[in-house]
This record gives sequence, structure tokens and C-alpha cells, in this order.
Amino acid sequence: MKVNAALAGLKVLDFSRVYAGPYCTMLLGDLGAEVIKIENRIMGDDTRAFYPIKNGESGYFNYLNRSKKSLTLDLKSEKGKAIALELAKWADIVVENFSPGTIGRLGLGYEDIKKVNLEIIYVSISGFGQTGPYRNKAAYDGVAQAMGGMTYMTGLPDGPPVKAGPAISDAATGVHAAMGILAAQYYKNQTGKGQYIDIALMDTVFSILENSVSIHTLLGLDPLRIGNANPSSAPYNMYKSKDSYIVIATANDSLFSRLCKVMDQEELITEPFFNTNPNRKTNQAEIDAIVNEWTQQYTSKELEKMLDDVGVPVASVKTIAELAQDPHIQHREMLVTHYNPNVGCVRYPGNPLKLSETPADTSRRAPLLGEHSTEILASKLHLSVQDIEKLREENVI
Repeated sequence: MKVNAALAGLKVLDFSRVYAGPYCTMLLGDLGAEVIKIENRIMGDDTRAFYPIKNGESGYFNYLNRSKKSLTLDLKSEKGKAIALELAKWADIVVENFSPGTIGRLGLGYEDIKKVNLEIIYVSISGFGQTGPYRNKAAYDGVAQAMGGMTYMTGLPDGPPVKAGPAISDAATGVHAAMGILAAQYYKNQTGKGQYIDIALMDTVFSILENSVSIHTLLGLDPLRIGNANPSSAPYNMYKSKDSYIVIATANDSLFSRLCKVMDQEELITEPFFNTNPNRKTNQAEIDAIVNEWTQQYTSKELEKMLDDVGVPVASVKTIAELAQDPHIQHREMLVTHYNPNVGCVRYPGNPLKLSETPADTSRRAPLLGEHSTEILASKLHLSVQDIEKLREENVI
């Protein structure tokens, strides 16, 4: 890792698997933290078996676990636990996302780690948190989205609730966890004190419901699904074009005025039903119908050109295949190529953080299972080759 990496010198012991935890530690690793990923010695992270798979390699795993080193360890064995505790002495940060209580039963919980490293920052990521009525409820993203209110708010008004496509609760929780870690590290730099971070998928989902909660608490209403519309502005929706669909977003009066001029319907600007955003939102069905009638006269490409020219936010709906060839995605380095010895070169999403002085380094591919076991035990714990081989023979690593 380059010397000018933002988090160079930060040491992370990562017990997490699947998505939220690995996404968090990947972000830290991209920014220069040294991340040691502890994996089950036989199967590794669950996502090593997640679709898509080619030649035994999971694209899911390889995307989420770049910038890390892999150490396989049997945490249920006494020697495996002892090695984990020794590495906890080395670490600044521990990240885990087992079910609440599980890692404590292994003797590797926050209180256990604090005994060997008083300044540790310890992060527990779970579906519902370490406390509360739901703490023991099993969770994946679909469960967290439903429990947190996102599924109820997603979908067309006359259709069933729909889960957001990607695992947004995992990704958002991973980002929030990374922020919590950096806040805790800043505090530790000032005070020398570590701390415990408890972050839950359901909490995160609930916190990003935009204005849905305040619609209820402020107005006493139970907000309903609005499909592709915006909860606060109109016209702001997906409309039918001659050949596909187009998103047009007018979130203020100035943008609405520009749209009306492009539509050659300037009389709408002063129409009492539409002259302010609250009025347009109240009469959303009517203004959406007017816009939808206009958009169907043109192709998506034509609409995008007309509205881009006057600064009205607009977008055709892009497929993943289109994005993989998108010149802007390529310019922003949002596709990075990794060479894996089992599948060759594959492209994965890059890092969205663009730091001028300490850019993210996304060049290091995800590790093979246990690829760095010998290196880590030798360099961090100073074990001999003979000791490491003995651990391997005893099925500890």
C-alpha cells in the first residue's frame, strides 16, 4: 500500500462475512488499512459459494473482498482462539457480524478482546443490534428491508411491496460502520480510548427512509408506495418515451419552468394547480399525465439531449450491460480489473471515494482461501515454518 494512503498504518482484524462487514472492511482496505480476514478453514466466507461462479471462483466474493489478506482459522479450537487473541493485540479495529452472542461464546467478544487490547475499537454488525426485542432474530438483507420499512415503501401504488434490487441494507450498513470506525479512531487519537460500536441493518434502513417517517410523525399520515415518483417533488417520475422509459426530475420551480419551456407549454408555469412545488405535488397525477403525453412523442435519446441542454435532470434507464461499457463509468475508474489465477481478468465495481491526496487503491484482488495464512502467522506472530506446518497438520489453519 502506498505511503500516502489515507488509512496507512490502521490495522483491522476482520471476522465478518457475506456483505455488510466485508463491504465495510473493503472500503477501509482500499484506503490503506491492513485488513486480515479470518475465514473458516474449510469453506471460507459464505459468499465463496455465492452466484455468479466460474471455475470455482465467486464474483460476489471477489468483488467484496479485495484489498484484504486471508487467514484460515478454526475459532472453535483452543489454538485457533489463542491465535485470534494474539492478532487482536496487533489490531486497532475488530469487525464481526456473527449473530449476537456468538462471538462472545467463542471467547472473542468485546470484553474478551479488551482484556488483551484495552484500546481496541470493536464493531458488531447484525440484523437488529445487540440489544432489543429482535436481537436474536435471524436476518439477511431482504428481512432487514422489510422490517425497516423500505420494502413497504418500494413498488407501484397498486402493486405489492417490492424489495430494492441490490442488498441496500447491507451496503448502507457497511458504509455507516466504516464511518463509525473512523469517528471512533479520531476519538481514540485524541483520548487513547477505544470503544464498542453496535450497528444494525434494521436501524440503518429505518434511518434512510427519507421523509417517510416525518410524513407520519408530522402530518399523522401513513405514507404509501409511490412507485418511481418522488415523495417531495413533482413532476419527478419515470415516463414513457417512444422507445423505452425516461426519468425526469424537477425538484424546484426553476427546473419546472425549464421543462415547460422545452415542452412548449409555458402556460403551465403560472397555472394555479402547478405554479408551486406543493401545488404540483398535490396535483401530481395531472402534471405527470401531461409530461407523459409529451415524452411519448420522442425517443429516450432525444429527450435526454433536449433536457440536458437546459440543465433539467434526466436519465434513460441503463442496463448493467450498458453501464459496463459506459464511458463515464470508465473515466471515473468505477470498473477495476483484477487477475484471478483461476478465472483470469475480471472487472468489478471500483471505489466511489475520489481523494485528491490519498486516492483509494483498488488494485489488490480478493485473496484465495487461506492465501496469506503462512505470511500472517510468520510476520505478525513470528511463528516458525515448523510451527505453522504443525498448525496446518492439526487442522487449526
